[in-house]
Amino acid sequence: MVSVLASMLGFDRIELAEDIVQDAMVQALRSWPFQGIPENPSAWLYRVAKNKALDVVRREKLFRQISGEFLLEGQEEERVERFFFEDEIKDSQLRMLFACCHPSLPFESQVAMCLKILCGLNVREIANAFLTSEETTSKRIYRAKEKIRAGDIRLEVPTGPRLPIRLNAVLKSIYLLFNEGYNSSHPNTLIRQDLCEEAMRLALLLTQNDQTGKPSVHALLALMCFQVARFDARTDTNGEIILVKDQDRTKWNRPLIAQGKQELVKSSEGNALTEYHLEALIAMQHCIAPSYEATSWADILWYYDLLFERKPTSIVALNRAVALAEVDGPSKALEAVLKITGLDGNQYYHAILGDLYTQIRNSDQARQHYTQAIRLTTSEAEKRLLQKKNEQLP
Repeated sequence: MVSVLASMLGFDRIELAEDIVQDAMVQALRSWPFQGIPENPSAWLYRVAKNKALDVVRREKLFRQISGEFLLEGQEEERVERFFFEDEIKDSQLRMLFACCHPSLPFESQVAMCLKILCGLNVREIANAFLTSEETTSKRIYRAKEKIRAGDIRLEVPTGPRLPIRLNAVLKSIYLLFNEGYNSSHPNTLIRQDLCEEAMRLALLLTQNDQTGKPSVHALLALMCFQVARFDARTDTNGEIILVKDQDRTKWNRPLIAQGKQELVKSSEGNALTEYHLEALIAMQHCIAPSYEATSWADILWYYDLLFERKPTSIVALNRAVALAEVDGPSKALEAVLKITGLDGNQYYHAILGDLYTQIRNSDQARQHYTQAIRLTTSEAEKRLLQKKNEQLP
């Protein structure tokens, strides 16, 4: 809705578009409890937003500024209607993605804008994705909006050499949106399927456009297919976490795994090997293994080595250590993790240290790190899993 309204009103008036959408949502909250949820809720919301936008156009006579088509008074309703056609909605979303990722904005601000405006994440969730503070995130979004208001940033999908620059930020936004859904920072919700589905929908939208359907996009979509395929096996009926080695693999979605393989084949065109290719290959290794013991950990470790060359972050190094433990044993993995810096405030860092110390039978150190991980995590399901591991220590 924001994308469509920004296309109609102008990207510099994005806050007005957000206000109109918010008004439509408030109207739904007020009327639906009494009148019942409409048969097609999204169509209802679009209709309300469209009418509110039309009021703005009539009141401010914006149609004279938006396009020469609006010069004739009385035709504004017909023109506004066009923006809400299904194809126009898709085009608007695509243009908004690339407009938010304008190179005149800092990269972190581009992604933060996408996550806030297009993906609906709140400031806390965006800050969690960047491993930074809420204050820093708020400032990034505010400065980006100010720059949009002051600058000449248009809603368009760039062509030629300008496309790859923006596509990287677009894919990063979709990737982080999916991550928030895959392992939610919400205390009582481990998996937010709505966010994962939205990320997959946006990636699919990119693959269906000739300009944006690049190999890296197919690789990202493949990664998401492989990860979502395992959703039904990740938790039990009580919402408790089931680790990969204990998951019922008959619950994994085989058609979605097959779709992931197809997307990975499509991603093999060209010469570029991106982080999304490598993460998809790692996820695929888990999906194709008949059992945890039969998993090709040597291949996974090799992919992590390649990934670390392209993306030398502490998180990649931490995930690599998990594969290293399976290949060379927990002692080697422990050495690798203890060399990682900057993750003292990360719950997964301490959880993995707890696991490795447990494997080498150092219960005191394991307990210390599990306790620290419990303190740092916001997820109630993760806390219960960590407490269970802590209680099982000798």
